[in-house]
Amino acid sequence: MKNKLKKILLPFILLIIVNQTSVYIAPFFEFGVFNAHVGVLFLGGLLFGPYGAAGAILANLICDLSNGYGIILSLSSAIFSFGVSYLAFKIWYSNYDDKHEVTKPRLDNIYHVTLFISDMMICAAIYSVVHGIIAYIVMGSEINSPLIASQYFFNFINIAFIFGIISIWISKRIDFIHTPKTSKKTVNKKLYKLIFSLLIISTIFAIFLIIYPINNTITLLTIVIIGILLLSYLTKPFEYEIHQITENRISEKVMTIFLRTTLIIIIIATLLPILITHENILNYDFIYSFIPATPILIIADLIIILFFIPGFYIMRYLEKKVITPIVSFSQIEEFVKENEKIESEKLIEIYSKYINENDEIGTLSRCYSELIEYNNRYIENIREIEGEKERIKAELDIATRIQASNLPTAPIENNEIFVNGQSYPAKEVGGDFFDYYMLDNDNVAIVIGDASGKGVPAALLSTITQVMIKQILKHERNPSKVLYSLNNQLCENNAETMFITLWLGIYNKNTKIITFSNAGHNPPLIKENDNYYYLNEDKGIVLGIMDDFEFVKEEMTVSQEIVLYTDGITDANNNQGEMYGENRLLNFFNEFKKDTDPIKELLTEINSFTEDSEQFDDMTILYLKIKND
Repeated sequence: MKNKLKKILLPFILLIIVNQTSVYIAPFFEFGVFNAHVGVLFLGGLLFGPYGAAGAILANLICDLSNGYGIILSLSSAIFSFGVSYLAFKIWYSNYDDKHEVTKPRLDNIYHVTLFISDMMICAAIYSVVHGIIAYIVMGSEINSPLIASQYFFNFINIAFIFGIISIWISKRIDFIHTPKTSKKTVNKKLYKLIFSLLIISTIFAIFLIIYPINNTITLLTIVIIGILLLSYLTKPFEYEIHQITENRISEKVMTIFLRTTLIIIIIATLLPILITHENILNYDFIYSFIPATPILIIADLIIILFFIPGFYIMRYLEKKVITPIVSFSQIEEFVKENEKIESEKLIEIYSKYINENDEIGTLSRCYSELIEYNNRYIENIREIEGEKERIKAELDIATRIQASNLPTAPIENNEIFVNGQSYPAKEVGGDFFDYYMLDNDNVAIVIGDASGKGVPAALLSTITQVMIKQILKHERNPSKVLYSLNNQLCENNAETMFITLWLGIYNKNTKIITFSNAGHNPPLIKENDNYYYLNEDKGIVLGIMDDFEFVKEEMTVSQEIVLYTDGITDANNNQGEMYGENRLLNFFNEFKKDTDPIKELLTEINSFTEDSEQFDDMTILYLKIKND
């Protein structure tokens, strides 16, 4: 209720202020009757609907009575004024173009400015014609009807235009506009179009009667018909949803600049003649003799017409050729989603309107169309790649499980020895491998290898090598000869020049002697007398590079422990780029005094050292412990 009361009071107070101000200003500047308050009738209805129309009419009725107009004239004026004021509201919230949506009063594009001016002109024409005829009928032939009508018309459009623009701009900051609710009633559109058309025709006919009066009966009948048609049209239900306007659109910014310039010119065009007239510099008797009530308004309107009409057509051209295409192009935002194809059908339809233009808009349209096509093709390719990646990932998962199944899954532990190992590839599969197994009741083979590179190629090489070693060891127990045979086989058809380092040993649990041979691998750690040291041995060369190489067979007695590892252990880096190194590895084992498997604690220490940095290389370790009774 308070909200409705505000919508009544605002136009009521505004009309009273404007009326009293115009009454004071007009005699002071000696330019005749200045009924500026009639423009507020349009504003009250447009912004506040029936509540604003009621408030404005109530104030207008009070002003008319206080200014000495008769009760009949004042009430007749009030009835038609309410109809005209409410008509401004009805006209705005009707849909005249399916391309444009119904919104609150806004001046953000050519359509809305045209609607605003058309609404204002229709209301001004009906108001001025009706009041000119009412004044003639009530007050007699002493009243110059054309003069009264023109006076009201110019007062109406000038004040409605200025106050309307300002109020609509203010409403963007403070939302005080009354909007209609959509009616559930069925609207007979053809009927109301007919009523509106007849209202316009009757108004035009009334203008003819003002200029060329026939008789009072026809004139009175015309006024009655206008009143009936006006009130009938006001019963039209509201059938459209109010669309919310997107703020900060380019069309609105450009239109705001244009209207601000227009307002400045209006003010200058109005004040300059007033100041000149007040100083008696300009003799405006000719203008005053033509329409003595509104010379200043006519001068202002003539100046505005000279600026506004050409400017309006320039703005219309810019909106059609530049702004509308840009706004259309911006719709792509609704269709662009991350990692998804653009639904191009609707967008291509939009861009096709401008694609044949031989200007920047045409170039932009063609580029947008091609960009959408390229983007969709790219997304399609990405999806194919993603599908291929998923397939490869699934295959790598299988390869990981296969590679893991080729490694020992449990340690060898008996009364004489304990053997265990772990391998952690840097990728899904790696080039490191280790192996240990009993060749017979007395001998156990221990192997560790590191293929060049990482990933699938290295994994294939290491897997092939592991299988080949097992096959060779079935008929050959000399490690150097095993490596000789293995090396020659790997050198055959090695187009990619891949290689593998490898350390092979055969430990006899009876003699406690390990026979071994090295093919370019890291030297093992040997524990004797409770201290670890790096074994000084012949390192040989890596496998797969040079055939017929004679590897050295060596032997040594192992009394306590032996540790084999790949360079992924010693080359592990921390965030400062520092390597774990051979010294830290040696110190770890010398300080490790527990009588347990050290592999887990070693890997924990390395993880702590690297500070969760990304693993760069495969890490593998193999541990052999001799149990002494």
